[in-house]
Amino acid sequence: MLLAGALWAQQPNGDFVCPMDPDVRSANPGVCPRCGMKLVPGIPDAVEYPVRLTTDPPAVKAGAPAQLVFEILDPKTNRRMTRFDVVHEKLFHFFLISDDLQYFAHEHPVLGADGLFRYTAVFPKAGAYRLVCDFYPSGGTPQLHARTFITAGYKPPAAIVVPTLETDVYPKTTENLETALEMIPAQPVAGQPALLFFTLTPAYGLEKFLGAWGHMLAASADLIDTIHTHPFVADGGPRVQFNVTFPREGMYRIWVQFQRKGKVNTAQFTVPVAALK
Repeated sequence: MLLAGALWAQQPNGDFVCPMDPDVRSANPGVCPRCGMKLVPGIPDAVEYPVRLTTDPPAVKAGAPAQLVFEILDPKTNRRMTRFDVVHEKLFHFFLISDDLQYFAHEHPVLGADGLFRYTAVFPKAGAYRLVCDFYPSGGTPQLHARTFITAGYKPPAAIVVPTLETDVYPKTTENLETALEMIPAQPVAGQPALLFFTLTPAYGLEKFLGAWGHMLAASADLIDTIHTHPFVADGGPRVQFNVTFPREGMYRIWVQFQRKGKVNTAQFTVPVAALK
């Protein structure tokens, strides 16, 4: 599996490119060996597609169901986009994170005939939340949008309060899986590639989750930087490799998800990232 990834990476001038992993290129059409997406003949220039969010009811209270409605706009015409490409078996991946990084959810809004994505959410407590939207408009490039949402009646502090996070790289036991983390280098450096190896126990019964052997979301403590990525090397065995480049120094909360025997396991780690010297 590592060899195959290396061979693909050695084709920087290929005519066909993976829209999710642009470093994966080939001289022939096919699918990406890393994420399974169909290769396209070149990638359009990266353009941001605005996301408009409305809620029903307009004032969302903690603990009460509320419908989130996402409208994606064409940046050229400002009209509503209605066509999207599937990414890991879904048209829209949605992450909901509380500002203290204690709450995490990975969900999938549904596209209606009117071109709007809808999802019913329950914010567990009053406060500020980071909403991270991951989608792929047809004819565009993969998008990752993050915005802050505040529940009704909550008064944010006058100054931004960043939660104090302690390093936590110990093995985690979740639904039916133990996940252990090893990093190379042992402490990642901002702006430099870091290899994150996860060892899964038991090794049998592992399954793909949403078309991939794993999903990861990494967020800086202040929730300014978010990274959604998938394994660089994985073959259904107990060892899964993610390659991550953290943009800044500081503490990062990492949520990694694996599926075993029909159960999705979400393990949480906290990683310190050093400054580039």
